[in-house]
Amino acid sequence: MKTYQDLLALGENATDKERMEFVHDVIGDHKASRLYQDAVLGDAYDRQKNTTILNYQKVIYNLQGRAVADRWSANYHLPSNFFNRFTTQQTQFLLGNGVTWKESGTPEKLGEDFDLRLQEAGKAALVAGVSFGFYNLDHLEVFTALEFAPLYDEENGAIMAGVRFWQIDGSKPLRATFYELDGYTDYIWRDGQGAVLRDKRPYKLTIQRTDADGEIIYNGENYDGFPIVPLWGNPHHQSELTGIRAQIDAYDLIKSGFANDLDNAQIYWILHNTGGMDDVDLAEFLERIHVVGAATVDSDAGVAAEAHSIELPYSSRDALLDRLSEDLYRDYMALDTAQIAGGAATATQIRAAYEPINNKADQFEYCVLDFVRGIMALAGAEDEPTFTRSMLINVQEEVQTVLLTAEYLDEEYVTRKVMTLLGDGDKVDEVLKRKDAESIERISAAAAAETTGVIEE
Repeated sequence: MKTYQDLLALGENATDKERMEFVHDVIGDHKASRLYQDAVLGDAYDRQKNTTILNYQKVIYNLQGRAVADRWSANYHLPSNFFNRFTTQQTQFLLGNGVTWKESGTPEKLGEDFDLRLQEAGKAALVAGVSFGFYNLDHLEVFTALEFAPLYDEENGAIMAGVRFWQIDGSKPLRATFYELDGYTDYIWRDGQGAVLRDKRPYKLTIQRTDADGEIIYNGENYDGFPIVPLWGNPHHQSELTGIRAQIDAYDLIKSGFANDLDNAQIYWILHNTGGMDDVDLAEFLERIHVVGAATVDSDAGVAAEAHSIELPYSSRDALLDRLSEDLYRDYMALDTAQIAGGAATATQIRAAYEPINNKADQFEYCVLDFVRGIMALAGAEDEPTFTRSMLINVQEEVQTVLLTAEYLDEEYVTRKVMTLLGDGDKVDEVLKRKDAESIERISAAAAAETTGVIEE
């Protein structure tokens, strides 16, 4: 793989052709890397296009003992959605409520859609192992591992340059943007011939538009560091599919095989008084059954054919599917809502069910915080980001707990807490205003009654 030192070795005096060849080699090396291959697999399973089951082909053995495609029986391919469910749950659990900032001006520096882009980057990082955030002047853009080839520094492992590439179709042009510390350059390849689409320009451009001259760039500057920051999905720097793919494949194969067996009548034939038939004759008999659905026998000669069915092993497969599902949730440390959905679970039971995904989210949060702080440094923001995790709760029990401690808390906090638990957090200010108005009315009424009493005396 190419590194930042390879770029330095290329030298500042390299020709456009040499730089284009270097960029093209970076893309090729990246596509051949294990990171890219894992990203391709992760993306397929995330889209519920599980490669193992979709590429599975049933085979039978012919009379010569060779394996051939089974064209007679059903061959369902039933991919499960475990991986997308797990990565979506983990992303939304940590990032679904957005980032909480102490300073009011931080969201403006990072961009209005920063929370959405952070969720996009988080999901992509879990699927592929890493994603990349490009701070583009006043907003965040997200690159996946399928479209961005990083150039790491061999000495400290930091990203010092990189190539974003895309191609709609193999017959269409290949586009690439080469990001460096001092700016970025756009390239294009048509029919294998490369060309500079746009010369290197700084990241921050000052543009003036006039009716006479049109658009004129009269000033530009770069960031203090490289404006692309990696977001790792876990401390191991690998796709979350690693380790659970085999279990997903086993689940898909058993489920699909079960459906195939139910669709294909498990029948075997006993032919009476046919001792003269050899293997070829028996194969022809079965082929006619498969194709036509019927076969003739000579009853005058005492020949008869009897069909016998086989009882399918249902309970063992069903139990194994349940076991695989439980193992997948446990090994991924995901929340199985079925554990707390069947009845009124207590707050303690709910917290216990959330403990595995809480632990998993802890290590994911460390990676997210590193990423967010890297983007903040580029944006010139100084703040402390925090996250509110999205959890199911026993509302009645939680509200009762708040009310029991209400005498030790101020009224506004109790109101906000209760309204948030009830799912009406956006109406807190309205409720507080009404409560203040009611308090004023009570005080006024009491004062008026006291004054009236004095006058009457």
